[in-house]
Amino acid sequence: MVVHHPAMEVGSPRRYAPNLWDVFAFALILTGLILVYKGGREAFAPLVTLQQHPVSLDPANLPEYALRTTLRMLAAMVVSLLFTFGYGSLAAKNRRAEQVLIPLLDILQSVPILGFISFTVVGFMALFPGRVMGAELAAIFAIFTSQAWNMTFSFYQSLKTVPADLLEVSRSFNLSPWQRFWRLEVPFSMPGLVWNTMMSMSGGWFFVVASEAISVGNTTITLPGIGSYVALAIARQDLHAIAWAVGAMLAVILLYDQLLFRPLVDWSRKFRVELTETDPGGHSWLLVLIRRSRLLPAGLAPIGEFFSGLLRHRAAAAPRPLIRGRLESGGLWMGRIWQAAVAIVSMVMIWHIVAFIATGANWSEFSKVLALGLITLLRVVVLTILATVVWVPVGVWVGLRPRVAERVQPLAQFLAAFPANLVFPFAVVVIVHFHLTADIWLSPLMVLGTQWYILFNVIAGASAFPGDLKEAAANFHVGGWNWWRKVILPGILPYYVTGAITASGGSWNASIVAEVASWGDTTLRAHGLGAYIADATSSGDFPRVVLGIVVMTALVTLLNRAVWHPLYHFAHRQLRLD
Repeated sequence: MVVHHPAMEVGSPRRYAPNLWDVFAFALILTGLILVYKGGREAFAPLVTLQQHPVSLDPANLPEYALRTTLRMLAAMVVSLLFTFGYGSLAAKNRRAEQVLIPLLDILQSVPILGFISFTVVGFMALFPGRVMGAELAAIFAIFTSQAWNMTFSFYQSLKTVPADLLEVSRSFNLSPWQRFWRLEVPFSMPGLVWNTMMSMSGGWFFVVASEAISVGNTTITLPGIGSYVALAIARQDLHAIAWAVGAMLAVILLYDQLLFRPLVDWSRKFRVELTETDPGGHSWLLVLIRRSRLLPAGLAPIGEFFSGLLRHRAAAAPRPLIRGRLESGGLWMGRIWQAAVAIVSMVMIWHIVAFIATGANWSEFSKVLALGLITLLRVVVLTILATVVWVPVGVWVGLRPRVAERVQPLAQFLAAFPANLVFPFAVVVIVHFHLTADIWLSPLMVLGTQWYILFNVIAGASAFPGDLKEAAANFHVGGWNWWRKVILPGILPYYVTGAITASGGSWNASIVAEVASWGDTTLRAHGLGAYIADATSSGDFPRVVLGIVVMTALVTLLNRAVWHPLYHFAHRQLRLD
């Protein structure tokens, strides 16, 4: 017999009486709001305060610097998610838009962050003249360019590989495109998107030095943050300050791992497509707090009802006529007109770019830059192969074991976030001491921040691998190399290709900081396109900057078109689980 306690019945005051979990949740939320307010208030301060209070290596300032950096990265993350949902959906659902958007995404991910900063900092400063906010927006945009591309590739890959039977079920339930997007496509993409979001957050740390210590020609802006702290420590050869910065980074990564990514990873496991229940792994203490709190679910209920109302509202299903009706109607002739329009716009843009480059460079300069680009291309290919051989087996082993992934997760985030700039002092000292060749021994610095794209995506793919297929392989005694070749590699291939594409683009980006390593007054340069762009940017030679970026994007696009995209389409056609 079940006895109902009268005090806990629906509508009873005791039902919503605060408990200890509510007290802790209230303290956590209040602390977060205070920190956001403090960081936001300083962003609207006059620009002159940056000169009145320059960045200091006093460790007592690191908590404030860590707060400012973290808020910038979270703001960039929100913008990246909005960009991912919009751009990835349009590219995946419209064939003609895909023909333009995916090559454009290849170009965007290969454009160095210094290239974005060079042409955007002045515009952002003009939006808020005399205010720190203009510089803050420039830094947030720079971090956004290091976060958005791999998230978009991951979401695009997920939308292209949604099982056909799930799409058929959504049509059977008469779901509108808006409802199908939020009830099927976004949940299906969650396992991969969460891990790529985690990687993007770490990737933002890798380039945070360039985003907070901005130097373009005669314009120099230094924002308070861990990135500018690291830049100053490297310039002054202060190893103690670098150690303090590493400690602050580790503390911040552990905090947002516990408060953000661990709950997201645990929550995303429920969206795995499988017929049998597998080991769910660990449980986030924050999710436990939310479930056991009495007031917090009641406070979040109106938000949930609001979004549920949006899903039920059929009138919101506008993407179908907008995307498919306008761009895909007209058949063959519409397709030819679209291709002709794209070709004309591309030719006009190329003409203007060539005309701008011609103001400061000639054909001999182009030949030189192309040769440097081929050198960097060789480094990227070799490093991508090495990273694949090392991290694919590790990622599969971790991804198939949720409890191991839970322990590895913060360590992987920290290693992925560790800025290569902090390794430069040791690399420079070793290369100079042993008289090593910079062209060879600076190359490994390129892969420090990019190899993790492969690891994180392989972990995501192995984590999302259906448990019933693993059980079927075990029942049929498929093991050894056959298990790798026929079971797990086909299952993770789309995820690996996404990681390899973004790792390749990230390596090109990393060449900007890895081919020029400094420690105090000692600077080493490796021959390559990254060093060329870095030198042109620091001298404010914009025609040479554009020339270097154009050659880099052309080489990246050719590599993606010749290798990665055919491999991805093979995975989509042959290995999709329908």
